[in-house]
Amino acid sequence: MKQEKRNFDHDASSWDEKPGRAKLAEDVFSALIREITLTKNMDVLDYGCGTGLITLRIQPFVNTVTGIDSSEGMLNVLNDKISRQKLTNVLTRHLDMEAGEGLHERFDLIVSSMTLHHIQQPEILIKQLSENLHAGGYLCVADLDPDDGSFHGDNQGVFHSGFERSHVKDIFEKSGFQHIGDITAAKLIKDVEVEEGGGATREFTVFLVSGQK
Repeated sequence: MKQEKRNFDHDASSWDEKPGRAKLAEDVFSALIREITLTKNMDVLDYGCGTGLITLRIQPFVNTVTGIDSSEGMLNVLNDKISRQKLTNVLTRHLDMEAGEGLHERFDLIVSSMTLHHIQQPEILIKQLSENLHAGGYLCVADLDPDDGSFHGDNQGVFHSGFERSHVKDIFEKSGFQHIGDITAAKLIKDVEVEEGGGATREFTVFLVSGQK
């Protein structure tokens, strides 16, 4: 049976209500700034930005940050935040690079968190993102270490049950990146269903792979 992409518009209005999502964004951001020095002359892209949980953490430290997502519902939530906070250096764009929609700007840093497992062909996306970086720019991707598919519960739109870090680093290398490294960005404790019925508590880890163009 062919896997279909998830429609995130349905979840957008309640997305931020789960406290674990804010905690994950904070952990990924903390890992990001351990690896990359954010400066006021940087223009940053957050690919798969969702409701902007990481976008808005980056915002105070850079020149501009652009949030791109294929879900209009998610971007509507982010745009409401931008309006309420009267932010002038945060931009948004509805764009689906997987569907062949192009992005022509170049950035000093591109960040993507918990998006890669929703991408059918990650190697194509990473190559595309590399072309949207200035020379010397950085790409940072956060996603799940391999799991058995129990992280999401409902795996609609999940094309990969996590990734081996070595595989992601290999994609980076083939896309022309140098100084490639990985760190553990977050540890998540979640209640999951088990085959025998009932539930169990599991720990999942999230990596951050970074590289320089």
